[in-house]
Amino acid sequence: MCTGTLRKAAALLGALFLAGACTDGSSNAPITSPSFAASSSSLPHINNTTLPIPVSISADFSAYDCSNNPGPQITFSGGSFLGGYGVEMTFTTNMKGTHTYTDGHTVDVTVMPADEQIVIPKQPVLGGAGGNPFIWVQFVGANGAALSDEIFVGRCVQGAGWHVTQSAVTTASAYATFTVTGCENSPGPFISFTSGVSMAGISARIIFRNNDNPVGGPHEADVTRNVAVIPAGLSLTFPKQPVLGGVGGNPWIFAGFTDAHGTALGDPTLLGRCEQLSKVLS
Repeated sequence: MCTGTLRKAAALLGALFLAGACTDGSSNAPITSPSFAASSSSLPHINNTTLPIPVSISADFSAYDCSNNPGPQITFSGGSFLGGYGVEMTFTTNMKGTHTYTDGHTVDVTVMPADEQIVIPKQPVLGGAGGNPFIWVQFVGANGAALSDEIFVGRCVQGAGWHVTQSAVTTASAYATFTVTGCENSPGPFISFTSGVSMAGISARIIFRNNDNPVGGPHEADVTRNVAVIPAGLSLTFPKQPVLGGVGGNPWIFAGFTDAHGTALGDPTLLGRCEQLSKVLS
């Protein structure tokens, strides 16, 4: 009778921890419950809907047809290099309190290596303002907020070719979904996970002015055009990766996202205890 009750209690505890892996964030806002279909599974998983992704932009411009009608035309192309991110897992056999843990073993895994390249395809841009205008470029986020100052490129007739570099940060919705096996003392536990991101996007705002003073002066012929640097909603997925816990004795398992340098982004999420997770998932 007592044994059966304990078994039911253990099963219930495992189910509660599995549910916690899907909904339990932390005191930090970035770690949230699942928000898109890629991670809405019964497996333990973590989400971060505002994962910062540093971007290094390298853009090329060339201008032609600087006449009044139909106005200057330029081509825009180049590439952007993403900063990457990782997942950090902590295994501990001694936990005190909700998010306080000791005697832990931490494993950092790079999910997306730094310098992942996104090619900016050649895009034509029609200025719509004649009279040999001055040209600026400004990089903006998906919400239209400026990610850089206006960068003066040159005047249309000088436009045999320009090159602009800029550092910025975009955000992404990221997920990681875990499977758990092998909770024995040595060498377990064994974890594997898949991950992916959906980018918020970055655009280049190209500005044509009939005056080289961006603050004062007549700007009646100002025209702006936006072209995609990183398309909004661009999704990247990464193959399953194994993680060896290195701590036996049925450890508690935490997981969280890191930047490309291994710095934690927010507090970790408690996935659950190894044996309970592996039994529920088996």
